[in-house]
Amino acid sequence: MAEKLKKGLFITFEGPEGSGKSTHSRRLSEELKREGYDVIHTAEPGSTPLGKKIRDILLEKEDVRLGGLAELLLFEADRAQHVEEVIRPALDGGEIILCDRFNTATFAYQGYALGMDMDLVETVDRAATGGIRPDLVILLDVEAGTGLARAAAAHSKDRMEKRSHEFHEKVRKGYLAIAGKDPERFKVIKVREEIDETYRLVKEQVKGAIEKYRVR
Repeated sequence: MAEKLKKGLFITFEGPEGSGKSTHSRRLSEELKREGYDVIHTAEPGSTPLGKKIRDILLEKEDVRLGGLAELLLFEADRAQHVEEVIRPALDGGEIILCDRFNTATFAYQGYALGMDMDLVETVDRAATGGIRPDLVILLDVEAGTGLARAAAAHSKDRMEKRSHEFHEKVRKGYLAIAGKDPERFKVIKVREEIDETYRLVKEQVKGAIEKYRVR
């Protein structure tokens, strides 16, 4: 019998490079599906046909020069399409959405790390999201050097991962600053050496959020 929620639930996974967002969000998605929940696992950038083309420009095409504003607008264009095609319909249908990166990443990467005007970033983001924001943000915290080493061991570096260590330190500090301003929605989980222990902590937070909305 399918488990039902009182409303759609939007949960995002954030963190520096190599923090394990994709691993834990996919693993949890499969576990929740086995338990009878309607779950969508998605990611940014690149989860729509338009998004795939934008992702290629943002992360792979090093011959395409991107200024900070162009980078911001491309991420937000991907997000606008993602919200329209995937996120809003799933929320309207009462599903659980587990999303690997959403707008907190933009605030941390383009706002804090690139030093863009945060008022501008937030204004553009409000237009792209149409007011949708996550019910819960799982922030997986890892030191920049450790995360970058893990990412490099797992796959070839994309454009973002090739940026300076200083840039990635600013990303991490940005994430923690954002989380500190909204501790009700943001749950910071320090990445453990043992992946199953990190996953246990992630699952504990997500299951707690689901329980609040589960139809009994």
